Amino acid sequence: MALVDPHGGGSLAPLLLEGEALAAERARAQALPRLQVSSREKGDLIMMGIGGFTPLQGFMTRADWQGVCDGMHMANGLFWPIPITLSADAAQAGAIAAGADLALVDPDDGSPLATMKVTEKYAIDKAHECATVFRTTDPEHPGVRMVMGQGDVNLAGPVKVLSTGGFPEKYGDLFKTPAQTRALFESLGWSKVAAFQTRNPMHRSHEYLAKVAIEVSDGVLVHSLLGALKPGDIPAEVRTQAIGVLVDGYFQKKTIVQAGYPLDMRYAGPREALLHALFRQNYGCSHQIVGRDHAGVGSYYGPFDAHHIFDEIPKGSLQTQPMKIDWTFWCYRCGGMASARTCPHDDADRLLVSGTKLRKWLSEGSEVPAEFSRPEVLTVLRKYYESLAAEDRVEVRMTGHSAR
Repeated sequence: MALVDPHGGGSLAPLLLEGEALAAERARAQALPRLQVSSREKGDLIMMGIGGFTPLQGFMTRADWQGVCDGMHMANGLFWPIPITLSADAAQAGAIAAGADLALVDPDDGSPLATMKVTEKYAIDKAHECATVFRTTDPEHPGVRMVMGQGDVNLAGPVKVLSTGGFPEKYGDLFKTPAQTRALFESLGWSKVAAFQTRNPMHRSHEYLAKVAIEVSDGVLVHSLLGALKPGDIPAEVRTQAIGVLVDGYFQKKTIVQAGYPLDMRYAGPREALLHALFRQNYGCSHQIVGRDHAGVGSYYGPFDAHHIFDEIPKGSLQTQPMKIDWTFWCYRCGGMASARTCPHDDADRLLVSGTKLRKWLSEGSEVPAEFSRPEVLTVLRKYYESLAAEDRVEVRMTGHSAR
C-alpha cells in the first residue's frame, strides 16, 4: 500500500526556492519594500516553504478568509479549517500598492524569509474570525489575543519562500520536511502511519496512546511543535529531549519516529485538530491520534470536541483520519494504564495529574508518582526546572525580585 496523497490530491507543493533561483530572489529581495512578519506568520511561511501547507501558494484572499471562517473551505472549495493570513497596520498597508512586491522579513533577525506579490488588501472582522475559529472572543484566550493584536489590514498573494527560519540549524535532524518524512516512512515499509501531536513532554498517558496506535498501524510519528507557545509551557528543546529518552528506553525500534514542525500554537481546539490532520496528511500520515482536549487551552472547549468535529466535516475533506482515544491514566485497581473506555473504576482509583499540578511539583522539587512519568523523563524536566530556579535566584540578587 502507498502513503496517503498530499492534501488536495496532487503532489507536494513546497514553495522554498533552491539553487540559482534562490540566490537570485534573495538578491532581488534586498531592493524590495520590507514587511516584518509575526512569529505566527513566520511559521506559516516556513510551512508553505517546505510543503507542509500544500497546496497553498500564498496568503489567503478575503474570499478565502470568509469561506474558511464560515464553512472551513477556501473560495475554490478546498477544505481548510483555519485562515492562513498576513496582516499589516493601516499605515504600512497604505504604502503598499496592489500588484507590488514585498520582502517579508524574519521577526527574530530581520533576514528575508520570502517575497510576495500583493494581489489584494482587505480589512476583516477580527471578532468574527475569533468567534468562528476559537469559539470565543474572550481576550484571555491566547489565540484570540493573537488575532486581535494583528494589523488591521490583511495582504493576500503568492509567495516565494527564501528561508527555513533557522529551524534546521537549531533542531538538526529533528526538523523534517514532508518530503523527508514520506521518504523515511517508505524506507521503513510504512503506509498506515499515525501522528501523535504534542506541545508537551510525553508522560505515561501519552506513551500509552502512542503504543495503542502502534498496535494497529505500521508506526507512529511523534510530531512536536517547535514554534512559539504560551508563557509557562515547556520549550521545544527540553520537551523533545524528554521525548527522546522515552522513545529510546520504552519503544520497540523502528515503530516510532520523532520529528518537529515550525508552527506556533493557535490553541484553537477542534479546528486546530483539523489543521493538524491536514498538514499530517502532507507529511504522509494516514491517521492522527486525537485524545482528550486536543490543542485546547483552559476550559474553552469540551474534552472531546476535537473528536466530534471530524464527524461534522464533509466526507472526503481529509484522507488523514482521526484515531479517537478516550482519556488515559494509571488505574491503581486495574494495575496499569487504562482509558475511560476500558476502566470501570472511579476517580478515587485513578492517578489524575494536571499540567499545572505537575509543573508545581517540578518547580518545588517534589516527588512525582512513578505511575505518571518515566524516571528518565523526570530527570530531563527536573534539570530544566532547576535551571529556572537558579535564574530566579540570580535575578533576585541583582534586582530584588523574580522575573517570573
